[in-house]
Amino acid sequence: MKWVGFVTESGSSILKSNVWAKMIFKSNIKWVALIGLILSLFSLLLHLLLAKFSNVSLVEYSALTVLQEGLHPKLGTQRHKKLWGVVKPLESLQPYANPRSSYPVPNEKNNGFIYAKIYGGFERIRPLICDLVAISRLLNATLVIPEIQQSTRSKGISYKFKSFSYLYNEEQFIASLKNDIIIVKSLPEKLKLGRRNNEYPTFRPKSSSSPSFYIKEILPNLKKFKVIGLILTDGGCLQSILPPSMSEYQRLRCRVAFQALHFRPEIQVLGRRMVERLRDWGQPFLAFHPGLVRDTLAYHGCAELFQDVHTELIQYRRAQLIKQGILKEELSVDSHLRKEKGLCPLMPEEVGILLRAMGYPPKTIIYLAGSETFGGQRVLIPLRAMFTNLVDRTSLCSSQELLDLVGPETPLPLDTFKFPPAKTEEQLKEEWKKAGPRPRPLPPPPDRPIYRHEKEGWYGWITETETEPNPSPMDLRMEAHRLLWDALDYIVSVEADAFFPGFNNDGNGWPDFSSLVMGQRLFENPSSRTYRPDRKILADLFNITRENMYHPKHNWTLSVQELFNESIGQAGLIRESLYSKPTSFLSHPLPECSCRIPSDEVPAQVTGKDGRLLYGGEDTCPEWMQRGMEMLKAEPGVTEKSKAEEVELPEYEADLDEQPETDETSGNTNTTLQFDEDEEMDPND
Repeated sequence: MKWVGFVTESGSSILKSNVWAKMIFKSNIKWVALIGLILSLFSLLLHLLLAKFSNVSLVEYSALTVLQEGLHPKLGTQRHKKLWGVVKPLESLQPYANPRSSYPVPNEKNNGFIYAKIYGGFERIRPLICDLVAISRLLNATLVIPEIQQSTRSKGISYKFKSFSYLYNEEQFIASLKNDIIIVKSLPEKLKLGRRNNEYPTFRPKSSSSPSFYIKEILPNLKKFKVIGLILTDGGCLQSILPPSMSEYQRLRCRVAFQALHFRPEIQVLGRRMVERLRDWGQPFLAFHPGLVRDTLAYHGCAELFQDVHTELIQYRRAQLIKQGILKEELSVDSHLRKEKGLCPLMPEEVGILLRAMGYPPKTIIYLAGSETFGGQRVLIPLRAMFTNLVDRTSLCSSQELLDLVGPETPLPLDTFKFPPAKTEEQLKEEWKKAGPRPRPLPPPPDRPIYRHEKEGWYGWITETETEPNPSPMDLRMEAHRLLWDALDYIVSVEADAFFPGFNNDGNGWPDFSSLVMGQRLFENPSSRTYRPDRKILADLFNITRENMYHPKHNWTLSVQELFNESIGQAGLIRESLYSKPTSFLSHPLPECSCRIPSDEVPAQVTGKDGRLLYGGEDTCPEWMQRGMEMLKAEPGVTEKSKAEEVELPEYEADLDEQPETDETSGNTNTTLQFDEDEEMDPND
């Protein structure tokens, strides 16, 4: 019995100890859970505080929302001289295109009338009109307002406009040139019938046509028939560089381009409104034109820079250029080798890297110009990742404002999609008979259906046929609309604080949008920041850091900064005079259309191998202009503002001052660049 009692007592004690152990274990779990919950709440609170008071801001991808929330509030009047300041060596240059010698007023009793048809886009229309005016003056003829074929009524434009008035102000054009040539809106009634019956000779001059060609070939016909017609397609009809004795004709070109060719009032009002909206954000902005145009890419063989269907579209266009005799090269070329020679454009991704290397912060406002960017929004994704404030006309204008600019148009059928006709039973039997040798285990599979999304794109034809279809009525109307979009972009680009071209003076003999903008900026405000990149040197620089493109070494960024700082000054102007001016005079109207105010630093004249002036040689500005500049500098507000701009630095540019040199052997530096620290420069973007 004692043994049994002992066993019972020991069992009960063990049972009690187990119960206590379980209770203690459960209480420990509760404490651990409570401590874990407290730590989690503390961690959550800490992260919320860090997110609220941290300097790193999350970016919401929305064009105008980002623009409003992401800008520094104190940047209204502050401009850092290294990014936005004027080019001081060029401040003495002033626009001056007035005649400088005896210049007789045109006589109504002249040799006859010249009418012209102009083919091409915005970048070809402007130089052609300037050449036409110069030729009319040379031949002592009356110019009929030229017909812009891209904006004729057959293209479906609004009934409110004619071809020329769709883009430019006719009245301003006629009045501004009244002392140069006589301009009429149409031929006299007695001569119109002869034009309808093709009684007058027509000519197709090239952009390289010399003045002697017009004097010897066209002037006799003009005197004989009193009317001649010109069909212009090359983006020019008079050679760009004229003899020094014809400097007045060069200045006439400048007066036409920069004083007479005003856009119609609706375009000017909306363009100025866009500039004001960009200025309202209180920060300077940079305009960028990619220059990605299908014809230019095909001409230079840059198809391999793109992917998928875009490569096929470029190659198709290149084959057309070869067939038409415009291009005398092979169809397939090495695009990367062409890019190393500077013949292909800078891709938007590369432009973004260059701008960041130069010191432009991620929140810089960049205006994207150009009505056509081949490759669409996909090629702009890397640039948007680096610069979130990338805007265009659709970001700054409402759809109603753009519709008002176009004007009332005849509605076109919205849905032009048509399914292929169904095959009859007899056609199916005939295909079955011609399908191949017997035995045939199964009939041939039916044709794959053509889905709707494959037909709606402008490139959809390439998936089912080898021939590009003729433009539809909507395509023709969109071509006319592109003239208006290019005009808006032109206004904004000329007024921008800085301009960066993606593809200019490419050597194809045609004028380009960027070169026209750079020429007008050089005429109106030579000291403004206009970058003139050397794509061949940049290709070498990119090859150096190809494997480390998003985090380049300090030496590389210094090389980029040095290259672009040289491009905005004398070295860049000399290069433009060598390569751009022979193609289009309007791209580099120096020294004929400018004068220089006397200063302490007189630039040395630079001449080329042919004796042509490349830099310097401008006439001295007249006294009235010098007095006006002295009065402008004497104003107290101007001097105080310039001093404030030089002293005060925005917070986002404070680290762009002098930086320590890098060890040439290791490439390391004691300080870390903002370019290297930026979290948005992620290689996976």
